[in-house]
Amino acid sequence: MNKTVYTLMTLLFVGTIFAQSLEDFPITDQWLAKIESLAPSAPRVKADVKKIMVFSQHTGFYHWTIPHNDEMLKILATKSGAFEVTIARDIDSFDKKNLKQYDAIILNNSNPAGPKRDLFWDLLKKNSNLDDQRITELSAQYEKTLMDYVSKGGGLMILHGAITVQNNSKEFSKMTGGSFDYHPKQQEMHLKEVNPNHPMVQAFKGNGFTHVDEPYFFNNAYSDYNFRPLLYIEADKLEGVKKEVSDNTIYVSWIKRYGKGRVFYTSPSHNAQSMDNPELLQFFLDGMQYVVGDLKCDDSPLGKP
Repeated sequence: MNKTVYTLMTLLFVGTIFAQSLEDFPITDQWLAKIESLAPSAPRVKADVKKIMVFSQHTGFYHWTIPHNDEMLKILATKSGAFEVTIARDIDSFDKKNLKQYDAIILNNSNPAGPKRDLFWDLLKKNSNLDDQRITELSAQYEKTLMDYVSKGGGLMILHGAITVQNNSKEFSKMTGGSFDYHPKQQEMHLKEVNPNHPMVQAFKGNGFTHVDEPYFFNNAYSDYNFRPLLYIEADKLEGVKKEVSDNTIYVSWIKRYGKGRVFYTSPSHNAQSMDNPELLQFFLDGMQYVVGDLKCDDSPLGKP
């Protein structure tokens, strides 16, 4: 094998590995300064400062970007002057009295363990001596408390893997817009705007964006399309799709109403490297403003085709 062919094969192999995963990295002063420099300097809509609770606890798969998201959200809040952010990890944070002080909740990759896929059950089991029957009762209460909080006007923003928080609950799925089904390997993908003129995707200027991520597929309430889709990927451009799809368009971000409240889901991103895109940071900030009710836009459901 000559040197040129060997080099090309090596580059191809390295490129394949890169496309499947990105290396985690520590949070440094340099990284924080970079995100600070890329973050929007002002909110899209001027309004009173809102309070947001970011829940960053997990019991299942650990996303290494959880602490990076915490820092990114704090930077967005502080630099824009639009929010006060509190990071929470205790299940008591979901007590009704505590939730009342916040305008919105952000679920930061709060993945529960399988097969229950019930974050509240997991946290109670892990941090109490209660029997399973009582844990099941309390878990259902916490789920209802969160759903009531949103239906009565609270905001809910869901980052990436946190779509699994109550993944087997059909009612919770109706609130969030869908449940996690599976994802092929990490790979480079191009996300496109459903409607480039929609206020929630103006950050991308009609060009969408490309990054390495896990292409999420969804089930349960997703098939009802009871949301206003924002971003999509195309199934036939992905590697490793396990199931035949009825629609080549896979929505990976959306907004929706739930009672008097608002929900914003964004699958991007599994990797903190995606935050190097200032347009994605603007998208996150716009999502925060949407769920607290400051950014008004069309959130009517798409509905079944």
